Amino acid sequence: MKAPFDEMHTPAREVRNHYRVYDRWLERQPPETMRSRRDEAEMIFRRVGITFAVYGAKDEDANSDNGGTERLIPFDLIPRVIPGHEWETLEAGLRQRVTTLNRFIHDVYHGQEILKAGIVPADQVLKNSQFRPEMMGVAVPGNVYSHVAGIDIVRAGNADGSGSYYVLEDNLRVPSGVSYMLENRKMMMRLFPELFSMHRVAPVAHYPDLLLETLRAVAPAGVNEPTVVVLTPGMYNSAYFEHAFLAQQMGVELVEGQDLVVKDGFVFMRTTQGPKRVDVIYRRVDDDFLDPKAFRADSTLGCEGLLDVYRAGNVTLSNAIGTGIADDKSIYPFVPKMVEFYLGEKPILHNVPTYLCRDADDLGYVLANMKDLVVKEVHGAGGYGMLVGPAATQAEIDEFRAVVRGNPGNYIAQPTLSLSTCPTFVDSGIAPRHIDLRPFVLSGKEVQMVPGGLTRVALKEGSLVVNSSQGGGTKDTWVLED
Repeated sequence: MKAPFDEMHTPAREVRNHYRVYDRWLERQPPETMRSRRDEAEMIFRRVGITFAVYGAKDEDANSDNGGTERLIPFDLIPRVIPGHEWETLEAGLRQRVTTLNRFIHDVYHGQEILKAGIVPADQVLKNSQFRPEMMGVAVPGNVYSHVAGIDIVRAGNADGSGSYYVLEDNLRVPSGVSYMLENRKMMMRLFPELFSMHRVAPVAHYPDLLLETLRAVAPAGVNEPTVVVLTPGMYNSAYFEHAFLAQQMGVELVEGQDLVVKDGFVFMRTTQGPKRVDVIYRRVDDDFLDPKAFRADSTLGCEGLLDVYRAGNVTLSNAIGTGIADDKSIYPFVPKMVEFYLGEKPILHNVPTYLCRDADDLGYVLANMKDLVVKEVHGAGGYGMLVGPAATQAEIDEFRAVVRGNPGNYIAQPTLSLSTCPTFVDSGIAPRHIDLRPFVLSGKEVQMVPGGLTRVALKEGSLVVNSSQGGGTKDTWVLED
């Protein structure tokens, strides 16, 4: 495996240009001062209630109404810094990718041209558990399905010491984490105001304004002053803090399924002044739980009859029902071809090389090289249904090989990436830790985003697991304005 790319230092251990001012500042900070600031940050986060509940599921909104273990997400004091020219390339790539994925979702539920052209195998889509037949032929405003996308980006080192960005995963259903991005910035500005006078850091605080603008832009036709709400599964949900935070920041109501009712073909929320029509629902509830009449009859998290109103075009759901078809692991390998098919362009951001076990040649390679690969179940999440070859025993590899051989279409495999590292303030001092990046891309009348995103960091030495439910933390992400 190649040495990981160091975000702050060159292979010769020289400080990269965009970190030089920060490095000179950091050298002047006594360790006890940094520890004091870290303790202050933890105290403030606890006071504000910035916690999450651990369920062991994918880093998305869980929909259980049973409380998990409340935990504070560790916050690291050392920012991840991205130079402006790198962000420009990332932003262009993200815009291209999310535009493509929205085109794909629309096509899947309408003409299915990409399936007819053989670019994506039809059974990969039509037999996929995330494909929603109920959405066939349904018109959505602006043909936008994923209004809020969280695209997970990693950087890996090249042989010449440079680093290349890759898309590791597309999250198009109910991506979480933007509240931590915003709170991390507020915390850094509170703890280290002098740093922001020394750097031109692009702002992120206007994200709630952009989100509200995006949601209002996709209201049903003819609605000039739309009523927007945030639909939460409830206070025991893992991301409830974020739901309440975003509703408060946007100045809209936070509602649960029991607060909504369908009447005369529209959705209304119950208020002390009587029913009020709802036009746009930013839902943080998975498809299966949205409407007990259409999906899971035992769900108490949604609103009965919601799908009928949605299909009639009298309410907008953000994100749309059925977006999960575009962020399934079995669909991910085809995204570069989608870019060319829909946009006639070459992809700006590349996938991690991926082997499809449904393909005989790929399967042969995976079975022979499993010890060097990460093998994932296409519907797996949260680290389940996968094998990390380099960290597995021979017995585990042999057992997993038999499982893959028995159902190859259910698996993909990727080389083991050594995620880039960033200096991190840990108990032993400052040390490199592996990181990723989740920018949040908004699609309404236009595609827009704030610079940067949520940087997640694996706090355990040598670990590549950045997920908060498995001990990961977060950092502020600075995009420097050149």
